[in-house]
Amino acid sequence: MAAETRRHREFKDRLYGQFARIGKALSNPHRLEVLELLAQGERTVESLAGEIGLSLANASQHLQTLRQASLVESRKDGLYVYYRLADPAVADVSKAVRTVAEHRLAELDRLVRDHFGERSSAEAVGMEELLRRARSREIVVLDTRPPSEYLAGHIAGAISVPVEELQRRLRQLPKTKEYVAYCRGPYCVYADHAVEILRSKGRRAQRLLEGFPEWRAAGFPVQTGLEEGALR
Repeated sequence: MAAETRRHREFKDRLYGQFARIGKALSNPHRLEVLELLAQGERTVESLAGEIGLSLANASQHLQTLRQASLVESRKDGLYVYYRLADPAVADVSKAVRTVAEHRLAELDRLVRDHFGERSSAEAVGMEELLRRARSREIVVLDTRPPSEYLAGHIAGAISVPVEELQRRLRQLPKTKEYVAYCRGPYCVYADHAVEILRSKGRRAQRLLEGFPEWRAAGFPVQTGLEEGALR
């Protein structure tokens, strides 16, 4: 009996040791941000480093840590190495960390409120409502992320209008239409900025409460590549 108890104890120690590998890989803010970016689509080391503000060496080190924990995979194309999430479940883990933080950390709520101000619920729509309104063609859905992320995957029927191009392309967005903008997730500022610009120019606009990864995880329609008829 004592030997069996020891074997079971050894199993439990090794089991939770494997679980801890994931926790250790996630225990860095830059690596969490890398996972959120890769949830949009695969990226090069250079792209990730530039987005997060890291040196190439530092970004590579973080990616190696994530790869050692089997959270990301890579492929080489010419001179560049592209990274992607190893499994859709990795995005679920990242979201779970965020959800627990939202529920339990008062500091997070204060941080978000200080940065975004008091976001009005009238300015946002949920995924179910967006799906219903998009199917009835009541709205135009705008993807405000960078073009590479749109090409990797987007809400079906959405038009690619990166937020930095919105001012220049306003003439292509009739005032008679109603718009819903979305981006990477609930803490991405692109959709907020797009709504602000659209409303200041006389358009009716709202933002999606969630982002593209949440939409895809929910099983709602997605597409890849350039949507036919998309604004250019």
